[in-house]
Amino acid sequence: MKSKVMGFVFGAAACAAAATAASAGTLDDVKQKGFIQCGVSQGLTGFSNPDDQNNWTGMDVDFCRAMAAAIFDDATKVKYTPLSAKERFTALQSGEIDVLSRNTTWTMSRDTSSGLKFAGVMYYDGQGFIINKKKFPDVNSALQLSGAAVCTQTGTTTELNVADYFKSNNMEYKVVAFEKNEEALAAYEDGRCDVYTTDQSGLYSQRLRFSAPDDHVILPEIISKEPLGPVVRQGDDAWFNVAKWTYFALVNAEELGVDSKNVEEMKASKNPEIQRLLGVPNADDSAAGFGTGIGLDEAWAANIIKATGNYGEIFERNVGMSTPLKIARGKNALWKDGGLQYAPPIR
Repeated sequence: MKSKVMGFVFGAAACAAAATAASAGTLDDVKQKGFIQCGVSQGLTGFSNPDDQNNWTGMDVDFCRAMAAAIFDDATKVKYTPLSAKERFTALQSGEIDVLSRNTTWTMSRDTSSGLKFAGVMYYDGQGFIINKKKFPDVNSALQLSGAAVCTQTGTTTELNVADYFKSNNMEYKVVAFEKNEEALAAYEDGRCDVYTTDQSGLYSQRLRFSAPDDHVILPEIISKEPLGPVVRQGDDAWFNVAKWTYFALVNAEELGVDSKNVEEMKASKNPEIQRLLGVPNADDSAAGFGTGIGLDEAWAANIIKATGNYGEIFERNVGMSTPLKIARGKNALWKDGGLQYAPPIR
């Protein structure tokens, strides 16, 4: 019995080691094939959405474009794989995609037992509810939803959040769940459920797709914390470093006032932080080596900013007040402006 147990232990360890080794060279693999395979949503305005020519745009898309710019100095070196909520983690774990950038919530189980690593929080969000105000003119709070039929998507954190919220407030409800988000939205609009729930950013986006968007109101309650960000596999620190420092470069660039329009002239700045960000050598050479340290060249961050702009530019271009979504920065403002966006320094 002991030999069988020990054989199983060593066999499991060998399998784990093999799995780690197999996934340990994503950066080299990406460089060799010449593009990043990026997992995105099946269509969410402002985050990842294709047009009629299958050109993808959105915050999540721009993150993958930023990674491509850092690696190849070419933000177009990305191929997109649309994934449902149910499919997304399997696609990443199996190696079908290199990075998942698909409005995905950072949770403990995903960050541990699922074998995933979150590179940062591209969007601080929270789950909410939307109702048809013509159908329910007297409902102005989620606390009035007892007995409601709630449409949602399977394979997401929303089902558990709904259960927790209704239970903690001693309210009854019926969940109507669908594998595809389009099915859940269609069921809600057809009146097969009373309310639809997802992250508030998603509610703003999906309301635009209804035949009469103004008939639908987003209730004020936010019932969860939903830090949304890009994800890579565990066991590949080199690739994880590229992903997380791509995110940090976007945030640091905004804080330092470096954007897509002034990045070239900012290379003449005497500010050591800007010099280090842009890989410009200075008197004590303290700007050198940061790109090399993550397997890239010294212009990695400058290339990101030229291609996609800084974090603020990405936010405003895709979901900000000048877009149909009209989402205020709120918690996604920089820390110095009262928000939560904060990045470690490059030094």
